[in-house]
Amino acid sequence: QVQLVESGGGSVQAGGSLRLSCATPVFTYNNYYIAWFRQGPGKEREGVAAIDSDNDTRYAESVKGRFTISQDNAKNTMYLQMNNLRPEDTAMYYCAAKILSSVVLRLPTLVPQDYNYWGQGTQVTVSS
Repeated sequence: QVQLVESGGGSVQAGGSLRLSCATPVFTYNNYYIAWFRQGPGKEREGVAAIDSDNDTRYAESVKGRFTISQDNAKNTMYLQMNNLRPEDTAMYYCAAKILSSVVLRLPTLVPQDYNYWGQGTQVTVSS
Protein backbone atom coordinates (compact mmCIF):
# COMPACT_ATOMS: atom_id res chain seq x y z
CA GLN A 1 0.00 0.00 0.00
CA VAL A 2 1.38 3.40 -1.02
CA GLN A 3 0.36 6.30 1.19
CA LEU A 4 0.11 9.87 -0.07
CA VAL A 5 -0.30 12.85 2.26
CA GLU A 6 -1.13 16.27 0.84
CA SER A 7 -0.48 19.62 2.50
CA GLY A 8 -0.24 23.28 1.60
CA GLY A 9 -3.82 24.13 0.74
CA GLY A 10 -5.47 27.31 1.94
CA SER A 11 -7.38 30.42 0.99
CA VAL A 12 -5.91 33.08 -1.29
CA GLN A 13 -7.13 35.95 -3.40
CA ALA A 14 -7.18 35.78 -7.16
CA GLY A 15 -3.70 36.31 -8.57
CA GLY A 16 -2.06 34.78 -5.52
CA SER A 17 0.12 31.68 -5.21
CA LEU A 18 0.18 28.46 -3.23
CA ARG A 19 2.49 25.46 -3.20
CA LEU A 20 1.00 22.06 -2.53
CA SER A 21 3.11 19.17 -1.28
CA CYS A 22 2.51 15.43 -1.46
CA ALA A 23 4.63 13.22 0.78
CA THR A 24 4.83 9.65 -0.45
CA PRO A 25 7.22 6.68 -0.61
CA VAL A 26 6.36 6.11 -4.28
CA PHE A 27 9.81 7.45 -5.15
CA THR A 28 11.34 4.22 -3.84
CA TYR A 29 9.92 2.49 -6.92
CA ASN A 30 11.82 2.60 -10.20
CA ASN A 31 8.87 3.39 -12.49
CA TYR A 32 5.77 5.36 -11.60
CA TYR A 33 3.34 8.12 -12.44
CA ILE A 34 2.38 10.62 -9.78
CA ALA A 35 -0.17 13.35 -10.36
CA TRP A 36 -2.41 16.08 -9.00
CA PHE A 37 -6.15 15.96 -9.51
CA ARG A 38 -8.85 18.33 -8.30
CA GLN A 39 -12.56 18.24 -7.74
CA GLY A 40 -14.59 21.41 -7.44
CA PRO A 41 -18.10 21.72 -6.03
CA GLY A 42 -20.53 19.87 -8.26
CA LYS A 43 -17.80 18.93 -10.71
CA GLU A 44 -16.11 15.71 -11.73
CA ARG A 45 -12.56 14.98 -10.66
CA GLU A 46 -10.11 16.28 -13.27
CA GLY A 47 -6.41 15.90 -13.86
CA VAL A 48 -4.25 18.95 -13.26
CA ALA A 49 -0.63 17.87 -13.72
CA ALA A 50 1.38 14.66 -13.73
CA ILE A 51 5.04 13.64 -13.61
CA ASP A 52 6.75 10.30 -14.03
CA SER A 53 9.92 8.63 -12.86
CA ASP A 54 11.72 9.96 -15.97
CA ASN A 55 10.66 13.51 -15.00
CA ASP A 56 8.32 13.83 -17.98
CA THR A 57 5.34 16.06 -17.29
CA ARG A 58 1.81 16.65 -18.56
CA TYR A 59 -0.50 19.55 -17.74
CA ALA A 60 -4.15 20.30 -18.21
CA GLU A 61 -4.67 23.12 -20.70
CA SER A 62 -6.39 25.22 -18.04
CA VAL A 63 -3.24 25.39 -15.87
CA LYS A 64 -0.45 25.51 -18.44
CA GLY A 65 1.85 28.46 -17.78
CA ARG A 66 0.47 28.93 -14.26
CA PHE A 67 1.15 25.63 -12.45
CA THR A 68 4.40 23.70 -12.19
CA ILE A 69 4.74 20.11 -11.00
CA SER A 70 8.03 18.87 -9.60
CA GLN A 71 9.43 16.11 -7.45
CA ASP A 72 12.22 15.82 -4.91
CA ASN A 73 13.18 12.18 -4.62
CA ALA A 74 15.51 12.84 -1.68
CA LYS A 75 12.59 14.29 0.29
CA ASN A 76 10.01 11.78 -1.00
CA THR A 77 7.84 14.72 -1.93
CA MET A 78 6.02 15.98 -4.99
CA TYR A 79 5.06 19.63 -5.36
CA LEU A 80 2.54 21.70 -7.27
CA GLN A 81 3.48 25.36 -7.49
CA MET A 82 0.32 27.31 -8.37
CA ASN A 83 0.68 30.90 -9.52
CA ASN A 84 -1.84 33.44 -10.77
CA LEU A 85 -4.65 31.53 -9.12
CA ARG A 86 -8.19 32.06 -10.32
CA PRO A 87 -11.54 31.52 -8.58
CA GLU A 88 -12.19 28.58 -10.92
CA ASP A 89 -9.14 26.84 -9.40
CA THR A 90 -11.11 26.44 -6.17
CA ALA A 91 -11.30 22.71 -5.44
CA MET A 92 -10.13 19.86 -3.29
CA TYR A 93 -6.73 18.86 -4.62
CA TYR A 94 -5.62 15.22 -4.48
CA CYS A 95 -2.34 13.57 -5.26
CA ALA A 96 -2.40 10.12 -6.78
CA ALA A 97 0.12 7.51 -7.84
CA LYS A 98 0.44 4.54 -10.12
CA ILE A 99 3.29 2.05 -9.84
CA LEU A 100 4.34 0.82 -13.27
CA SER A 101 5.29 -2.79 -13.92
CA SER A 102 7.84 -1.80 -16.58
CA VAL A 103 9.82 1.20 -17.73
CA VAL A 104 7.91 4.33 -18.67
CA LEU A 105 6.61 3.93 -22.23
CA ARG A 106 4.37 6.99 -22.53
CA LEU A 107 3.77 10.32 -20.86
CA PRO A 108 1.94 10.23 -17.53
CA THR A 109 -1.81 10.42 -17.87
CA LEU A 110 -4.39 12.75 -16.36
CA VAL A 111 -7.10 10.10 -16.24
CA PRO A 112 -8.23 9.36 -12.67
CA GLN A 113 -9.00 5.72 -13.48
CA ASP A 114 -5.33 5.14 -14.32
CA TYR A 115 -4.26 5.78 -10.73
CA ASN A 116 -4.79 3.35 -7.89
CA TYR A 117 -3.32 5.15 -4.87
CA TRP A 118 -4.88 8.36 -3.58
CA GLY A 119 -4.38 10.87 -0.81
CA GLN A 120 -7.12 12.44 1.30
CA GLY A 121 -6.91 15.84 -0.36
CA THR A 122 -6.17 19.43 0.58
CA GLN A 123 -8.61 22.31 0.01
CA VAL A 124 -7.70 25.30 -2.15
CA THR A 125 -10.05 28.28 -2.15
CA VAL A 126 -9.48 31.29 -4.39
CA SER A 127 -11.59 34.38 -3.85
CA SER A 128 -12.17 37.10 -6.39
